[in-house]
Amino acid sequence: MKIAVIGVGRWGVHLLRNFLAHPQVNVVAVVDPQAERLAAVKQQFNLDENIFLTTEWSDLQQVAGLTAVAIATPATTHYTLIKDALNLGYHVLAEKPLTLDPAECLELCQIAEQQHLILMVDHTYLFHPAVEQGQSVVKAGTLGNLRYGYATRTHLGPVRQDVDALWDLAIHDIAIFNNWLGQIPVKAQATGTVWLQGAGNGEFNNSVSGLADLVWVTLTYPNAFQVYIHLCWGNPDKQRRLAVVGSRGCLIFDEMSTASPLTLLHGEFEGQGNQFLPVNQKSEVLEVRTGEPLQRVCDRFILSMIQNTAPDISSGWVGTELVKILSGLTASLNQGGQPVVL
Repeated sequence: MKIAVIGVGRWGVHLLRNFLAHPQVNVVAVVDPQAERLAAVKQQFNLDENIFLTTEWSDLQQVAGLTAVAIATPATTHYTLIKDALNLGYHVLAEKPLTLDPAECLELCQIAEQQHLILMVDHTYLFHPAVEQGQSVVKAGTLGNLRYGYATRTHLGPVRQDVDALWDLAIHDIAIFNNWLGQIPVKAQATGTVWLQGAGNGEFNNSVSGLADLVWVTLTYPNAFQVYIHLCWGNPDKQRRLAVVGSRGCLIFDEMSTASPLTLLHGEFEGQGNQFLPVNQKSEVLEVRTGEPLQRVCDRFILSMIQNTAPDISSGWVGTELVKILSGLTASLNQGGQPVVL
């Protein structure tokens, strides 16, 4: 299958690497507005002279037999690029988020269905072996009655200039919670703090408007289950940790713990009179199979094209639901943390 990679920045180079190595793919073109990036990837991957390198997206119409495009450009450009690609008859794999507007997402999904094309969003965490196994544990009822969930996603940079920390970071944890719970939240609430890119002047203006560097999220699901998410791109304490707590235990996905990313903590209360005593406490490291999540994303995209069936786990429709949630959280953020019904 002939594929073009559009955008070879920090994430796009990984898509390019995977597609170059895929036995069923022929990378025929690479597009990036910066000529120096094209030169860099040509040298890095020793690209064949037959691969078309261009700074202009419109030049791809010169490429005969192009089957699909992988888009890893800033989110603000997604709508136009994806719509053009679908109308030109290309299958599309798009970096998250699908777009920044739920109405645009819906339109793109409808175009893909009308054109009988695959529109898939690269929600890489949904293809992480630990996340897949975690979903099985939750669905099996191992945790008992589900009570609440929490997640922390922090690091020191990069600081985005097109979206805030909410749009940059939250989508990963929300996607995992939705996947594990098999539900979509019905209410959203968010508060945030701006230090770096606010409406005022100065490097640290501590503004209440601008691109939030720190965001606290609360999501409520149909069964009153709530999740709490801490997001910050200005914290040297790098964390990638998510948990679901039930009446009989807690399941933890800790991406930073490469040796044991998925842990099941058993423990519950036993009533004795008016006391609640912890019992059955033990820690169990769950075995997780190996495999690069992004490689599995690319594999699923190729398989979806071959079978002409959109992947349920990360389709355009899944991406649309996540953008709806983020839009609701943004509305809450702009209203000083007022809850928003989704």
